[in-house]
Amino acid sequence: MTSATILGGIAGPDLTDKERDFFRAANPWGFILFGRNIDTPERLRRLTAALRDAVGWDAPVLIDQEGGRVQRMRAPHWTEWPAPLDQAVNGDRAIWLHHHLMARELRDMGIDADCAPVLDIARDDTHPFLRNRCLGTDAESVIRRGRIAAEAMFAAGVLPVVKHMPGHGRARVDSHKDLPIVEAGLEELERTDFAPFRALADLPMAMTAHIRFTAIDDAPATASAPVISVIRDRIGFDGLLMSDDIGMEALSGTPAERARATIAAGCDLVLSCNETISQMESIVAAAGLLSAQGQRRGDRALSLRTAAGTGEIADMRAELRALGGLAA
Repeated sequence: MTSATILGGIAGPDLTDKERDFFRAANPWGFILFGRNIDTPERLRRLTAALRDAVGWDAPVLIDQEGGRVQRMRAPHWTEWPAPLDQAVNGDRAIWLHHHLMARELRDMGIDADCAPVLDIARDDTHPFLRNRCLGTDAESVIRRGRIAAEAMFAAGVLPVVKHMPGHGRARVDSHKDLPIVEAGLEELERTDFAPFRALADLPMAMTAHIRFTAIDDAPATASAPVISVIRDRIGFDGLLMSDDIGMEALSGTPAERARATIAAGCDLVLSCNETISQMESIVAAAGLLSAQGQRRGDRALSLRTAAGTGEIADMRAELRALGGLAA
């Protein structure tokens, strides 16, 4: 059965009967979890198992777990991680340990894909909602640390989802609330913002940016065929491309209209984080089923899932603590 082009969220820490019935009928490609879904480890493991049981296959379960402000699993049951840009000052080994240990915690809960690392370049004027989520302030450092982070996650059995293609670092407003507009020329964007995504274009999954590039199109990147063409042709990314959350205010229209525009532009999947069941039903109706190309990309991504990582966690935590990357 072909999957619907939706990554769906749920309302709370347990899967309701209505949510289960919807997912069973719709067969989404995967699921996305948020803080509202996280309680105890035992309850979270039951939830990830219940989601997969609802669709009858080993569908991926995603989460946003970066460190700093963006982490859905928190103390007392899980580690409080520093923001990636703060961790970067502790060196490349700290970046590897940070992402590997974080991914080990995810995989232990049945979560096998993480919306990280952020490959945007932090600038002096990058909006605070994003800046310390980045891995560096220049393309070279972001490329190096992004590769390290992705490999660390793979080694833990978790798939990385790089974000936000083709580059969000120039945003000076929060795309959760408004549409950022970038007026840099295409040549400058190619040299800077696009460079990390081009260097890591072999990775299997990526998330778009809700941002308008005036040098390319008037529409937000997520809903822009010309921008998606840049991602595919100039950046060279042939992996599975999902939208950022279509509920963010950088986009306009109903959930169904946003979803339809996202798929029409060339994205493979629509990320629906906070919609109701009826709204998700409208998204599925508007966006349709995964295309043959999307299915190929999705199958390739899932083929890269491996067993959970090995290695002594306590020793790695001690090493990261000695590097200054983990609180005592």
